[in-house]
Amino acid sequence: MRSGVSLLLFILLLPQVPAAAELIDQDGTRIVFDRPFSRIISLYPAHTENLVELGATEQIIGVSRGDNPAAVRGKEIFSDADSAEKFLAAAPDLVLVRPMISRSHPALLARLRDSGITVVSLQPTDVKGMFAYWQTLGDLTGRAAAAQSMRTRFLAGVAAIERKIPIADHGRRPGVYVEAIHAKMKTFSPASITIYAVETAGGRNIATDARPRNRSNIAEYGKEHIIARAAEIDIFLSQTGRMNAIDIDTLKAEPGFELIKAFKDNRVYLIEETLVSRPTPRLLTGIEQLHRLFYPQPPTTGHRQ
Repeated sequence: MRSGVSLLLFILLLPQVPAAAELIDQDGTRIVFDRPFSRIISLYPAHTENLVELGATEQIIGVSRGDNPAAVRGKEIFSDADSAEKFLAAAPDLVLVRPMISRSHPALLARLRDSGITVVSLQPTDVKGMFAYWQTLGDLTGRAAAAQSMRTRFLAGVAAIERKIPIADHGRRPGVYVEAIHAKMKTFSPASITIYAVETAGGRNIATDARPRNRSNIAEYGKEHIIARAAEIDIFLSQTGRMNAIDIDTLKAEPGFELIKAFKDNRVYLIEETLVSRPTPRLLTGIEQLHRLFYPQPPTTGHRQ
């Protein structure tokens, strides 16, 4: 009897996928599959991080370079600049990419598809899309329940942070300008994951008139628009990382930025782009950090009795 129960539990814990599941990826490609993929190459660190979070580490055979989780150290490294032969030699059944790779290396992806390898392009630009993206990864790996659990835990964390925001009136919350790329004076789309993080943390996005191009989450803004809103910017926030190599001194040296309220009040901050721009559960950590920046707690002093 005990062996029968053990066998049932083992079966329930195996990755499962509905028969003939279907999805449309970011490039508009229709994907049909009838079993979980078990030999996955991930060419985007966010894919890798989410797969690990889902419990699919053993299904990953290769990853791209980058700040990958410790769980995938030792996995073979792949790049979109590698030859098709390198990919084919590894015998993956799924290669996960993002639209940037689809646009820059169409011949490579076509060769992989012609060789019978499933290629899926994914990269959400807003939070609703992020939850759907997690679910898609869950479906591809037979871990749909784990994807649902990721969403539930994330939303519970968001609710806990929102309860701590001391200002109920959104219009009275600190005005925040978020810089995406300093050299080009770009910000984020109002619908982006990054602005969701700012608003959820208790900030109020100043650049509500920013308009992205080509379905990107990055939006043109320009210094003239920033300076025009100088008195409204209580907090100036710049993401830092591969997309935007920046430091506080460079920001403070930017001509015209001395007119911005946040610079006068010394409320200029950097935050890692992996915490506020990447569609992973670590976004919750970014929101927590932003909340502490927006609403710093006064220092406590201990007194001996």
